[in-house]
Amino acid sequence: MSGLTAAHRVALAALIGRCPETVLKSVSAAVAALPGGRAAELRLMLAEEMRDRARRAVVLAPIARMFQPRADGIAALGFPPAVLPRLWRAAIEREPDLLPRLDTDGPDAVAVANRFCLAAACAVRDRPALVWPESLAPDRRAQGLIDLACCLDLAHLARRGLPSIEVWLKRPDGDQLAELRLLVKDCSEIHSDGATRLLEMLFARLDDAVLVLRIITRTSGVAGRQGFLSGSELADFVDRLLAGVDDRAARLAAYRPDGTVGGVDAVIADLDWCASVLAELDVTLTLDPDSEWGRRVRDSRVKVAAWLSGLLRSADKAVDKALPLARVQTTGRMSRMAPMLGAAARGEAADAAFALLRLVGATRGAAAIFGAEAARKALVEALSVRLVDYADQVLGQINDGEAADEAHALKLVSVAARYLELIDARDPARTVRRRAAVAGGPPVSSGASSRAA
Repeated sequence: MSGLTAAHRVALAALIGRCPETVLKSVSAAVAALPGGRAAELRLMLAEEMRDRARRAVVLAPIARMFQPRADGIAALGFPPAVLPRLWRAAIEREPDLLPRLDTDGPDAVAVANRFCLAAACAVRDRPALVWPESLAPDRRAQGLIDLACCLDLAHLARRGLPSIEVWLKRPDGDQLAELRLLVKDCSEIHSDGATRLLEMLFARLDDAVLVLRIITRTSGVAGRQGFLSGSELADFVDRLLAGVDDRAARLAAYRPDGTVGGVDAVIADLDWCASVLAELDVTLTLDPDSEWGRRVRDSRVKVAAWLSGLLRSADKAVDKALPLARVQTTGRMSRMAPMLGAAARGEAADAAFALLRLVGATRGAAAIFGAEAARKALVEALSVRLVDYADQVLGQINDGEAADEAHALKLVSVAARYLELIDARDPARTVRRRAAVAGGPPVSSGASSRAA
């Protein structure tokens, strides 16, 4: 049976090398049952690539995440993704016979992995063009090569600490704290900035950036004091987190409710992130209110709290616009406010109210951090009463035959019930839906009402 030509193998190897892990697994599953010699060769190439990546992951585990940008956008020491496969090839090219020893767990695999990291550090220093071409991120290349080589020098120590990250983030005992501090000391003896580089490697593995503060403040018995931390090279981590708070506070201030789900989700994520960072700073550091960090934290709290207060006021007004009332005459010269049954159940006003009320319901935890929980709770209680009363009045008009378009009136009731759900007033929402189900019209299901809202 005919197999792949040399040109085919070269092209496929280049293509397979560019595939991310998920795509590689999908392709492997797709060709697993294909017949023929070419399919067999392709399966072999895929298997070799996956085995090679597994070995690379073992060897370069201390720095592998540094070749990916942080999802939260916080500044971090990192390298271009294209450098990673080049670095790997340079590390193993002289001793490929050691690679099979990486396929088993144990001290032998660790020793081989550390040996390859040292070989990679030598390659970065001796043959930089092979690892990092001059055309690739030229503005970062010179310093990047220095950083990469130094991190590889410390890889054997960082590898020793990787299994303990979860322990250091929780409640480490005396022995575990001693292990961390010894690790920092050993790194500092290899490079003067070894402690910072070690923390950069650990930081890259933390999806939640603020957790790095827990590790930093446990590297020394006095690290929790602001004076110690702000005067050390580790202060840069706090500055990055505060810069992240500033960026998110600016995005929150620029937010306008447009009814798009993605926009609301981003706002909730930004607000929760700011609350998490500021809460962690309160717990891990003793900040002087008159210091630069103390002022920045205070200013950030004031900015976000002001935005949150404005959000609550906007939500109150948005409900008035989405479900408006009009004065109607009752008897003689007496009048009262009653729902406008001709109001639109969908549109700009309804979408704005939907977005703002969703934010009100989702900010319970963050509002406490920024001192706005009392105002948020008062708004929720007032809106709950108002929306239930609105629904009752509309249903009363339906039952009394005063609604010209019963189907549309029931949509307005559905909107009110959905708004109650958004602010977590679920019991009143269920009550409104039950009453709507027996009103003078077709039942209103929860799914239909969600779409109507």
